[in-house]
Amino acid sequence: MNDRYDGYSGSYSGDASNTSDQYELVGYDEYGQPVYRQVPQQPAQYEYPQATQGQGYGYDPYATGQQPPVPSYDTYDPYGAGAPAQQGPPPSYDPYGAVAGTGQQQRVEEQTATAHIPAQATPRTEPAARDRRDGAPEYQTEQFSFVEEPDENSEDVIDWLKFTESRTERREEARRRGRSRVVALVVVLVLCVIGGVGYLWYAGKLPGFGAADSGKGAADTAGPQNRDVIVVHLHNTKGGGTSTALLVNNTTTKQGTTVLLPNSLALTDDEGSATTLGKSVDGDGSSGTRDAIDTVLGTDVEGTWRLDTPYLNNLVELVGNIDIDTNADVPDPAAKSGKKATSPLVKKGKQQTLSGPMAVAYATYRAPGESETAQLMRFGQVMQGVLRKLSSDPHAATVTVQSLAQILDPSLGDKDLGAFLAKLADRAKGGDYKTALLPVQQDGTLSEQATDSVVKDVLGGTVKNPGKDASVRVGIKNATGVKARTEKARVTLVNGGYTFVDAGTGSAPQAASQVTYQDADRKQDAVEVAKTLGLPTSAVRRGKTVANADVSVVLGQNYTGGQ
Repeated sequence: MNDRYDGYSGSYSGDASNTSDQYELVGYDEYGQPVYRQVPQQPAQYEYPQATQGQGYGYDPYATGQQPPVPSYDTYDPYGAGAPAQQGPPPSYDPYGAVAGTGQQQRVEEQTATAHIPAQATPRTEPAARDRRDGAPEYQTEQFSFVEEPDENSEDVIDWLKFTESRTERREEARRRGRSRVVALVVVLVLCVIGGVGYLWYAGKLPGFGAADSGKGAADTAGPQNRDVIVVHLHNTKGGGTSTALLVNNTTTKQGTTVLLPNSLALTDDEGSATTLGKSVDGDGSSGTRDAIDTVLGTDVEGTWRLDTPYLNNLVELVGNIDIDTNADVPDPAAKSGKKATSPLVKKGKQQTLSGPMAVAYATYRAPGESETAQLMRFGQVMQGVLRKLSSDPHAATVTVQSLAQILDPSLGDKDLGAFLAKLADRAKGGDYKTALLPVQQDGTLSEQATDSVVKDVLGGTVKNPGKDASVRVGIKNATGVKARTEKARVTLVNGGYTFVDAGTGSAPQAASQVTYQDADRKQDAVEVAKTLGLPTSAVRRGKTVANADVSVVLGQNYTGGQ
């Protein structure tokens, strides 16, 4: 900063032509520079007296009253050049200590009486002025003006830095959270994959590890299979009659099946007498009927479930109604005696929703002129619909069974029944469930079609191996052309301690009789059967037997009924 120069405060006396240029100091601007103004012209020239003590540097240009004369003095060189005073107006002040060499002076802009005066000079003593002339300037505090102005830009910069810093931190935190989420998601996916693979492996559905994908291939399916079988009897408490079905869970092929048994199926009672399934259910009870079915079909029925129609009604209500495709309009049984025709209780159509009473009416309905199998098929539809709605959880299924509050057969407790039905429900929901009708002939015996398609494929495929003390089951097929000889053979075998199995009637008469056995250890049994029936031992050979017999006999025309 330049030294403050108090300026020119005196007057100049000289030629009359130069007396008009007179200046006086009025203050300093914001940069500490002196500001002058031109002194108004006087009417007449006169020579100012010399400055007295207290005038010159210290006079107050804004004081009121008569202004004292301003003495003339030599032009002050702020850097001590010591130039003599000159006549004429005072030269313009060069803040850097140089006077223009051209002689032409720069004039400070004339200030008015109301001009802004940033700073006012204070009186200065002569010793201070001498020090300045000696080249040792001394700065006074009044020469500087310090203004602290708030810098809004700096505040904006600070705010921006804080904002960018916080935004960067937020981004980093977001990245960390994102990485954590990705890691957690990967862990969950891995656990789900491991759990799914484990379940498929446990259920035998994992490709490459199931029975169908094993090295044995089709041989495994054709070989011995594990089946769980129970028999269910539906008793119509209002209309009378029964309907019977076998519920089969093949744990080897993961297939569930309802096998419908016509009431005309020929059975043998405990005394060895011929009877039918319908009569056996009404007469022998659950135990006798179950044993008779085992004898005829070669199965191992594990238990009996008696289901009266009121319990079927409650079962459908407990599972939340069922949806099936109905094949007939079923009238309301309660409106039969009414005079006016009413709309059917169950309408024919696809995916009809049936409540408890509707399901009972449909399962027991048999239209006039219909065969027994038509009503039996409707019962099978209702059973499969119930299994689709029943829970696959064994505990939940058991609770449903217990909610029926029925007295079960001792052969099948509520927990066993609930667990069994839960497995079938899982098959039904997965689409691995079907309903099959056991075809029988008019006389109630099993046809060859029934033996191959149902008895062999669905119910066993191999003959049940009886215990050491069990009697040998002998299947008799009459090919003599004389129907009465079947009964003669039955009586003969029963009296000999064998179990009679009716294998039906041959399609055409056969000249010679045949006795066949399938297992090698049954050869001697086959020879004894031939002797019991009065047949030559040469008729015994190894071959295929009916599915429910240990030894098969085809009675030819050479059989006369003797021993």
